Amino acid sequence: MKKIAFLLTVVLLLAACDAAPATETLTIYFLDENMFAVGTEPYEKAVSRPVTVEGGRWEETLDQLFLGPTEEEQAQGLAVVLSGTTGYTDFDVTDGVARLTLVGECSSGGSTYTIANLIFANLKQYPAIKYVKIYDQDGGTENPRGKSDSIPFCLEP
Repeated sequence: MKKIAFLLTVVLLLAACDAAPATETLTIYFLDENMFAVGTEPYEKAVSRPVTVEGGRWEETLDQLFLGPTEEEQAQGLAVVLSGTTGYTDFDVTDGVARLTLVGECSSGGSTYTIANLIFANLKQYPAIKYVKIYDQDGGTENPRGKSDSIPFCLEP
């Protein structure tokens, strides 16, 4: 009887190891083009995304941002402004300061609204993140030291 109980326990543990990671609902912010067009803030609108979080929640939030809005979300006037970027790398959070490096050659294109606005909105929703420092593909940012927000020069209008 003990052998059967032991084998049953082993089988259940093995089955649990093969189970898919749990789905979690994340809040992702995108640009609301309708609000932006008339100059009414906030320019970002939150959507709920059920996702499988295998890494960290913060990274998955950024991953979803860079994936952009779904067709349904686009139909509601939501967009992602990538500012020439294609993603991010070197993500880290230390002492309330999130740091990440943009992939691709960033450019504001003369706009005052860039990927930085969306990154700030998405990361600062988490209480543990007080400041965000965004670096360009060459590792540059305006204010690399201290507890403050910072964007790379390429995202200035």
